[in-house]
Amino acid sequence: MIKVLRSDDLALSGYLYRRETDKKEIAASVAKIIETVVREGDSALIKFTEQFDGVKLTPEQLRVSEEEIDRAYEQVDPQVLESLKLARDRIEAFHCRQRADSWFEADEEGTVMGQMVRPLYRVGSYVPGGTASYPSSVLMNIVPAKVAGVKEVVMVTPPGKDGSINPYTLVAAREAGATEIYRVGGAQAVAALAYGTQTIRPVHKITGPGNIYVTLAKQQVYGRVDIDMLAGPSEVLVIADSSADPAYAAADLLSQAEHDPLAASVLLTPDEKLAQQVQEELQKQLKVLPRQDVVKRSLGDYGTIVITKDLDEAFDIANRFAPEHLELLIEDPFSWVGRVQNAGSIFLGPYSPEPVGDYLAGPNHILPTGGTAKFYSGLNIDTFIKKSTVIFFSRKTLDRLGHHVIRLAGVEGLEAHANAVRLRLDNKK
Repeated sequence: MIKVLRSDDLALSGYLYRRETDKKEIAASVAKIIETVVREGDSALIKFTEQFDGVKLTPEQLRVSEEEIDRAYEQVDPQVLESLKLARDRIEAFHCRQRADSWFEADEEGTVMGQMVRPLYRVGSYVPGGTASYPSSVLMNIVPAKVAGVKEVVMVTPPGKDGSINPYTLVAAREAGATEIYRVGGAQAVAALAYGTQTIRPVHKITGPGNIYVTLAKQQVYGRVDIDMLAGPSEVLVIADSSADPAYAAADLLSQAEHDPLAASVLLTPDEKLAQQVQEELQKQLKVLPRQDVVKRSLGDYGTIVITKDLDEAFDIANRFAPEHLELLIEDPFSWVGRVQNAGSIFLGPYSPEPVGDYLAGPNHILPTGGTAKFYSGLNIDTFIKKSTVIFFSRKTLDRLGHHVIRLAGVEGLEAHANAVRLRLDNKK
């Protein structure tokens, strides 16, 4: 079911590092969808929602009403609502610590330099939907935006076959602070957020994960609006030593594999006995899981156990993989965490399984995938702010430094730049 390799195996890179799939046909389809939404607006959203989701809507039904959200509260389990509120509060508290303040600094000549931090005004949050419900993704998308100070947070999510939105999704959206909700998904929803329609006003940034159509649509509208990242299939990489409980390691690999047949679950360990025990645990625990078909495909195609020479080599491999989630099931993980160069989120010790990060811990679970943790961060407060620098030169400072500007402008052949300073230096008023 799951492949077992040694670190010097020539096949290792082929299993650990995803090969790029041909996306040209899908990208062309996405481009046509975007063009149609730009040209036809609401009528395109209605057409594509009927075509892809099997739901026929009117323009008035695109926006979810406050009454529908009120009814959702009557349909949810009160205990689940309690858990959602706890998760919201923890996510809010964590992201509050990420806030950045504007600053200004004056020198003795009266010159002032500074930076103004401002939230984006209007953002769009894409939340997967249809037959599934992901209230945790609602919280992770919207709560940080509200903490950052975003005034208008627009959520889009595909409807179910009956045209409704899952009540847990709606309740989570209100608890998180969404200001508008629309029952539309796919590339057409991304196009609507970027370009606007008669019903949906355009946003300044789009966040949130989706399928390949959503991801490629975000890629194509980038530049018209900003995006958070191009998220792909989920990943977990577990580094374990002889102190690890094989049942815990297996359970964590399975928790990722049940996401998606394309999800990657990887174990790196120098302990061959542990590797064998984890294989046995995978077989045992798999038997009681409801999503066995998904898990088997995921582990069969992307699951890998790698026997490394030692922990140092395990960390070297992990940094090349740059996983979305990295678990350290090792003795004294705090002494090793400094070795981590590339990871979306890091989970230390036996009582910090990746699912606590998915739901309740507080840090965001919208994270870079596919090796992009080498240069991307997970969703955070900075995702929803912009920074403007502020410059105030006093006369004294310009007199002292202006000739340097003239020199540099001259080297670049930009005489008008030099003249803008020279005029002020020559003007002795």
